[in-house]
Amino acid sequence: MANIVIVGCGDLGTRLAHVLSDKGHQVTGIKRHPPSHDGRIRYMAADIASGTGLDAMDMDFDQLFFIVTPDGRSESDYRAIYETGLNNLLAKLPECPWTFVSSTGVYAQALGEWVDEDSPAEPETVTSQLIRKAEQRLIESNPDNIIVRFSGIYGPGRESLLRMAARSPAIQKAPPYFTNRIHQQDCVGVLAFLLEQRLAGRKLEPCYLASDDDPAPLWDVVSWLAERMHCPSPVVKTVGTDAVMNKRCSNRRLKDLGYQFRYPDFTKGYAELIDKGGLAL
Repeated sequence: MANIVIVGCGDLGTRLAHVLSDKGHQVTGIKRHPPSHDGRIRYMAADIASGTGLDAMDMDFDQLFFIVTPDGRSESDYRAIYETGLNNLLAKLPECPWTFVSSTGVYAQALGEWVDEDSPAEPETVTSQLIRKAEQRLIESNPDNIIVRFSGIYGPGRESLLRMAARSPAIQKAPPYFTNRIHQQDCVGVLAFLLEQRLAGRKLEPCYLASDDDPAPLWDVVSWLAERMHCPSPVVKTVGTDAVMNKRCSNRRLKDLGYQFRYPDFTKGYAELIDKGGLAL
Protein backbone atom coordinates (compact mmCIF):
# COMPACT_ATOMS: atom_id res chain seq x y z
CA MET A 1 0.00 0.00 0.00
CA ALA A 2 1.11 3.56 -0.71
CA ASN A 3 2.03 6.41 1.58
CA ILE A 4 -0.02 9.33 0.28
CA VAL A 5 -0.21 13.01 1.12
CA ILE A 6 -3.20 15.14 0.12
CA VAL A 7 -2.51 18.86 0.14
CA GLY A 8 -5.79 20.66 0.54
CA CYS A 9 -8.28 18.50 2.43
CA GLY A 10 -11.46 20.37 1.62
CA ASP A 11 -14.54 18.55 0.39
CA LEU A 12 -12.90 16.66 -2.49
CA GLY A 13 -9.64 16.08 -0.67
CA THR A 14 -11.37 14.63 2.37
CA ARG A 15 -13.60 12.40 0.23
CA LEU A 16 -10.54 11.13 -1.62
CA ALA A 17 -8.65 10.58 1.63
CA HIS A 18 -11.46 8.42 2.99
CA VAL A 19 -11.66 6.36 -0.21
CA LEU A 20 -7.92 5.76 -0.27
CA SER A 21 -7.76 5.00 3.45
CA ASP A 22 -10.54 2.44 3.04
CA LYS A 23 -8.44 0.79 0.33
CA GLY A 24 -5.62 0.36 2.84
CA HIS A 25 -3.38 3.29 1.91
CA GLN A 26 -1.73 5.47 4.55
CA VAL A 27 -3.09 8.99 4.08
CA THR A 28 -1.77 12.27 5.46
CA GLY A 29 -3.87 15.40 4.97
CA ILE A 30 -2.26 18.84 4.89
CA LYS A 31 -4.56 21.60 6.05
CA ARG A 32 -4.11 24.96 7.74
CA HIS A 33 -6.73 24.13 10.37
CA PRO A 34 -7.19 20.36 10.59
CA PRO A 35 -10.17 18.84 12.39
CA SER A 36 -9.54 17.55 15.88
CA HIS A 37 -10.08 13.93 14.89
CA ASP A 38 -10.56 11.73 11.84
CA GLY A 39 -9.81 8.07 12.34
CA ARG A 40 -8.98 7.49 8.68
CA ILE A 41 -6.66 10.45 8.06
CA ARG A 42 -3.46 11.57 9.76
CA TYR A 43 -3.65 15.36 9.66
CA MET A 44 -0.81 17.84 9.71
CA ALA A 45 -1.28 21.57 10.16
CA ALA A 46 0.63 23.58 7.56
CA ASP A 47 0.24 26.61 5.32
CA ILE A 48 1.87 26.06 1.93
CA ALA A 49 1.78 29.77 1.03
CA SER A 50 3.70 30.95 4.08
CA GLY A 51 5.60 27.70 4.52
CA THR A 52 4.52 27.46 8.15
CA GLY A 53 4.56 23.87 9.32
CA LEU A 54 6.23 22.40 6.22
CA ASP A 55 9.50 21.79 8.07
CA ALA A 56 7.78 19.05 10.06
CA MET A 57 6.48 17.35 6.93
CA ASP A 58 7.62 13.81 6.09
CA MET A 59 9.55 13.29 2.86
CA ASP A 60 8.89 9.62 2.11
CA PHE A 61 5.53 9.92 0.35
CA ASP A 62 4.79 7.78 -2.69
CA GLN A 63 2.21 10.20 -4.10
CA LEU A 64 1.10 13.80 -3.58
CA PHE A 65 -2.36 15.05 -4.51
CA PHE A 66 -2.64 18.83 -4.86
CA ILE A 67 -6.31 19.79 -4.40
CA VAL A 68 -6.05 23.35 -3.14
CA THR A 69 -8.57 26.18 -3.53
CA PRO A 70 -7.41 29.82 -3.25
CA ASP A 71 -8.90 31.94 -0.49
CA GLY A 72 -10.45 34.32 -3.02
CA ARG A 73 -10.63 35.25 -6.69
CA SER A 74 -7.90 37.89 -6.75
CA GLU A 75 -4.57 37.56 -8.51
CA SER A 76 -2.72 37.62 -5.18
CA ASP A 77 -4.88 34.76 -3.85
CA TYR A 78 -3.96 32.64 -6.86
CA ARG A 79 -0.27 33.55 -6.73
CA ALA A 80 -0.16 32.51 -3.07
CA ILE A 81 -1.28 29.00 -4.04
CA TYR A 82 -0.11 28.38 -7.60
CA GLU A 83 3.26 30.13 -7.36
CA THR A 84 4.47 30.49 -3.77
CA GLY A 85 2.71 27.47 -2.29
CA LEU A 86 3.54 25.21 -5.21
CA ASN A 87 7.22 26.20 -5.14
CA ASN A 88 7.40 25.64 -1.39
CA LEU A 89 6.07 22.11 -1.83
CA LEU A 90 8.35 21.33 -4.76
CA ALA A 91 11.33 22.43 -2.69
CA LYS A 92 10.21 20.15 0.15
CA LEU A 93 9.28 17.12 -1.98
CA PRO A 94 11.29 17.38 -5.22
CA GLU A 95 11.11 13.66 -6.07
CA CYS A 96 7.54 12.82 -5.07
CA PRO A 97 5.17 12.33 -8.03
CA TRP A 98 2.21 14.70 -8.07
CA THR A 99 -1.36 14.58 -9.24
CA PHE A 100 -2.34 18.22 -9.66
CA VAL A 101 -6.03 19.14 -9.79
CA SER A 102 -6.50 21.82 -12.42
CA SER A 103 -9.46 23.23 -14.33
CA THR A 104 -10.83 23.32 -17.86
CA GLY A 105 -10.76 27.07 -17.32
CA VAL A 106 -7.25 26.95 -18.81
CA TYR A 107 -8.92 26.65 -22.23
CA ALA A 108 -9.87 29.93 -23.87
CA GLN A 109 -11.77 28.36 -26.79
CA ALA A 110 -15.15 30.07 -27.07
CA LEU A 111 -16.78 29.01 -30.33
CA GLY A 112 -18.38 25.81 -29.13
CA GLU A 113 -15.48 23.71 -30.39
CA TRP A 114 -14.30 20.44 -28.87
CA VAL A 115 -11.19 20.52 -26.70
CA ASP A 116 -9.01 17.72 -25.40
CA GLU A 117 -5.62 17.39 -23.69
CA ASP A 118 -3.78 18.33 -26.90
CA SER A 119 -5.82 21.47 -27.59
CA PRO A 120 -4.10 24.81 -27.02
CA ALA A 121 -4.46 25.94 -23.41
CA GLU A 122 -3.95 29.69 -23.58
CA PRO A 123 -6.25 31.28 -21.00
CA GLU A 124 -7.06 34.97 -21.10
CA THR A 125 -7.70 35.69 -17.41
CA VAL A 126 -4.75 36.17 -15.09
CA THR A 127 -6.06 33.62 -12.57
CA SER A 128 -6.34 30.90 -15.21
CA GLN A 129 -2.93 31.90 -16.56
CA LEU A 130 -1.45 31.26 -13.11
CA ILE A 131 -3.03 27.79 -13.03
CA ARG A 132 -1.65 27.08 -16.50
CA LYS A 133 1.84 28.21 -15.47
CA ALA A 134 1.64 25.93 -12.43
CA GLU A 135 0.76 23.03 -14.74
CA GLN A 136 3.79 23.76 -16.90
CA ARG A 137 6.06 24.15 -13.88
CA LEU A 138 5.03 20.73 -12.58
CA ILE A 139 5.53 18.88 -15.84
CA GLU A 140 8.92 20.55 -16.32
CA SER A 141 9.98 19.57 -12.80
CA ASN A 142 9.01 15.91 -13.23
CA PRO A 143 7.53 14.34 -16.40
CA ASP A 144 5.83 11.72 -14.20
CA ASN A 145 3.60 14.37 -12.65
CA ILE A 146 -0.02 14.34 -13.78
CA ILE A 147 -2.42 17.19 -14.46
CA VAL A 148 -6.17 16.50 -14.10
CA ARG A 149 -8.42 19.22 -15.53
CA PHE A 150 -11.90 19.06 -14.01
CA SER A 151 -14.85 20.78 -15.64
CA GLY A 152 -17.69 22.23 -13.52
CA ILE A 153 -18.09 20.14 -10.38
CA TYR A 154 -21.57 19.42 -9.01
CA GLY A 155 -23.11 17.21 -6.35
CA PRO A 156 -24.39 17.54 -2.77
CA GLY A 157 -23.48 21.02 -1.56
CA ARG A 158 -22.73 22.16 -5.14
CA GLU A 159 -26.28 22.89 -6.28
CA SER A 160 -26.13 26.37 -7.82
CA LEU A 161 -27.57 25.17 -11.13
CA LEU A 162 -30.59 23.72 -9.34
CA ARG A 163 -31.19 27.07 -7.66
CA MET A 164 -30.89 28.81 -11.01
CA ALA A 165 -33.36 26.43 -12.67
CA ALA A 166 -35.90 26.97 -9.87
CA ARG A 167 -36.11 30.70 -10.64
CA SER A 168 -37.12 30.60 -14.34
CA PRO A 169 -33.95 32.38 -15.51
CA ALA A 170 -33.28 33.99 -18.88
CA ILE A 171 -31.05 31.54 -20.77
CA GLN A 172 -29.37 31.79 -24.15
CA LYS A 173 -30.94 29.21 -26.48
CA ALA A 174 -29.38 30.01 -29.85
CA PRO A 175 -26.57 29.84 -30.58
CA PRO A 176 -26.10 27.10 -27.97
CA TYR A 177 -24.06 27.93 -24.91
CA PHE A 178 -22.32 24.67 -24.06
CA THR A 179 -21.66 23.59 -20.49
CA ASN A 180 -19.41 20.86 -19.14
CA ARG A 181 -19.63 19.16 -15.77
CA ILE A 182 -18.49 16.30 -13.60
CA HIS A 183 -20.10 14.88 -10.46
CA GLN A 184 -17.96 15.19 -7.34
CA GLN A 185 -18.05 11.42 -6.85
CA ASP A 186 -16.51 11.01 -10.30
CA CYS A 187 -13.85 13.58 -9.37
CA VAL A 188 -12.83 11.34 -6.49
CA GLY A 189 -13.23 8.26 -8.68
CA VAL A 190 -10.93 9.65 -11.36
CA LEU A 191 -8.19 10.56 -8.88
CA ALA A 192 -8.35 7.17 -7.15
CA PHE A 193 -8.38 5.40 -10.53
CA LEU A 194 -5.29 7.23 -11.77
CA LEU A 195 -3.47 6.33 -8.55
CA GLU A 196 -4.36 2.66 -9.04
CA GLN A 197 -3.03 2.77 -12.60
CA ARG A 198 0.21 4.38 -11.48
CA LEU A 199 0.75 1.90 -8.65
CA ALA A 200 0.09 -0.93 -11.10
CA GLY A 201 3.00 0.34 -13.18
CA ARG A 202 0.98 1.65 -16.08
CA LYS A 203 2.53 4.50 -18.04
CA LEU A 204 0.28 7.53 -17.75
CA GLU A 205 -0.07 10.64 -19.87
CA PRO A 206 0.93 14.00 -18.35
CA CYS A 207 -2.61 15.39 -18.61
CA TYR A 208 -6.20 14.10 -18.38
CA LEU A 209 -9.38 16.06 -19.01
CA ALA A 210 -12.09 14.90 -16.61
CA SER A 211 -15.64 15.76 -17.66
CA ASP A 212 -18.73 13.64 -18.24
CA ASP A 213 -19.92 12.33 -21.61
CA ASP A 214 -22.42 15.09 -22.33
CA PRO A 215 -21.30 18.68 -22.95
CA ALA A 216 -24.87 19.98 -23.14
CA PRO A 217 -26.24 23.42 -23.97
CA LEU A 218 -27.17 25.36 -20.85
CA TRP A 219 -30.72 25.80 -22.22
CA ASP A 220 -31.19 22.03 -22.41
CA VAL A 221 -29.80 21.44 -18.92
CA VAL A 222 -31.85 24.15 -17.19
CA SER A 223 -35.01 23.21 -19.09
CA TRP A 224 -34.64 19.58 -18.01
CA LEU A 225 -33.99 20.57 -14.40
CA ALA A 226 -36.99 22.91 -14.30
CA GLU A 227 -39.28 20.22 -15.64
CA ARG A 228 -37.92 17.65 -13.21
CA MET A 229 -38.45 20.02 -10.28
CA HIS A 230 -41.89 21.12 -11.53
CA CYS A 231 -40.73 24.71 -11.88
CA PRO A 232 -41.50 27.22 -14.67
CA SER A 233 -39.41 26.83 -17.81
CA PRO A 234 -36.53 29.22 -18.47
CA VAL A 235 -37.07 32.30 -20.60
CA VAL A 236 -35.27 32.66 -23.92
CA LYS A 237 -32.55 35.27 -23.64
CA THR A 238 -31.99 37.45 -26.70
CA VAL A 239 -28.34 37.67 -27.67
CA GLY A 240 -26.40 39.43 -30.37
CA THR A 241 -24.13 37.93 -32.98
CA ASP A 242 -21.14 38.44 -30.68
CA ALA A 243 -22.52 36.09 -28.00
CA VAL A 244 -19.89 33.89 -26.41
CA MET A 245 -20.27 30.13 -26.68
CA ASN A 246 -18.48 27.66 -24.47
CA LYS A 247 -16.23 24.78 -25.43
CA ARG A 248 -17.09 21.10 -25.37
CA CYS A 249 -14.75 18.90 -23.33
CA SER A 250 -13.73 15.45 -24.53
CA ASN A 251 -13.02 12.72 -21.96
CA ARG A 252 -11.81 10.19 -24.55
CA ARG A 253 -8.29 9.81 -23.12
CA LEU A 254 -9.57 9.05 -19.65
CA LYS A 255 -12.16 6.56 -20.89
CA ASP A 256 -9.64 4.86 -23.17
CA LEU A 257 -7.53 4.29 -20.06
CA GLY A 258 -10.47 2.40 -18.59
CA TYR A 259 -12.31 4.82 -16.33
CA GLN A 260 -16.08 4.32 -16.21
CA PHE A 261 -18.15 7.31 -15.13
CA ARG A 262 -20.67 6.70 -12.39
CA TYR A 263 -22.60 9.74 -13.67
CA PRO A 264 -22.03 9.86 -17.46
CA ASP A 265 -24.41 12.76 -18.04
CA PHE A 266 -26.20 15.49 -16.13
CA THR A 267 -29.53 13.65 -15.99
CA LYS A 268 -28.06 10.84 -13.90
CA GLY A 269 -26.42 13.05 -11.30
CA TYR A 270 -29.06 15.74 -11.02
CA ALA A 271 -31.93 13.25 -10.92
CA GLU A 272 -30.35 11.74 -7.83
CA LEU A 273 -29.88 15.16 -6.22
CA ILE A 274 -33.49 16.14 -6.88
CA ASP A 275 -34.96 12.81 -5.80
CA LYS A 276 -33.09 13.00 -2.50
CA GLY A 277 -34.81 16.33 -1.88
CA GLY A 278 -31.75 17.91 -0.32
CA LEU A 279 -32.08 21.33 -1.99
CA ALA A 280 -33.33 24.24 0.08
CA LEU A 281 -34.73 26.59 -2.53
